[in-house]
Amino acid sequence: MVVSELSLPKIKKMMFYYQDTPINYELRGQGPALVFIHGFLESRSMWKQIAPSFEASHTVITVDLPGHGASGVLQETHSMELMANVVKDLLDELEIETATLVGHSMGGYVSLAFTELYPESVAALILLNSSPKADSPERVENRKRALKIMEKNAPAFISMAISNLFTSEENVLYAEAIEDLKKEALQMNATGVTAAIRGMMQRKDRTSVLMHFEKKKTMILSEEDPIMEHSENVALAVQCNAIPISVKGGHMSWVSINSEIVKFMLLIV
Repeated sequence: MVVSELSLPKIKKMMFYYQDTPINYELRGQGPALVFIHGFLESRSMWKQIAPSFEASHTVITVDLPGHGASGVLQETHSMELMANVVKDLLDELEIETATLVGHSMGGYVSLAFTELYPESVAALILLNSSPKADSPERVENRKRALKIMEKNAPAFISMAISNLFTSEENVLYAEAIEDLKKEALQMNATGVTAAIRGMMQRKDRTSVLMHFEKKKTMILSEEDPIMEHSENVALAVQCNAIPISVKGGHMSWVSINSEIVKFMLLIV
């Protein structure tokens, strides 16, 4: 049941409860459903310069995943399946049967978990700087170290983690935007941050899910992404019969080349 609603021109900020925990989202536009799912240490606000471009043709939904933005913490570990179920409950709440999913980074992992659990509910899939692969052993160790740093100095980890998503050049060019991202992330519940780290660390490989998804699927991949190896993921997209789109910049392409990302997405959906 929707428990609060603030109506604004063309947009509604709303909330529903999942397992007695508040989940916040925004709803705008009309037409086929388009769900934007943010990444780690992000929130629905990351889409504020992207979502309006689609509201004339789509029902656009942006959601704060558990432990991020204004949404509450559900468990000690926020698995990708758990967060996918939150998104499914939201669509059920809105009586939406099918939607195109757009997931950035961790949001892509959630989108793939959703696709595995509810393939009939996915009209199309767009992975933005994301991959179906599970964490490598090295990445798992990095996440374990991240959990230890979070225990000792959460602000330091959050600041470092966000900076590491950008190239060294981008850290200079987009210093103001990066500082805003850090300020927002520092307001997040530390328990929610660690719950997401555990969820990503434990997620399974979903290459076969992407490969066997027969509807439209696209991977937008940055050439200088410091988190994901570009050529490897282009090859993976081809292997999975997904359309690979290469763009300039680092992992946070929605910051560095926002207008270009919007242009490509408008062509896709």
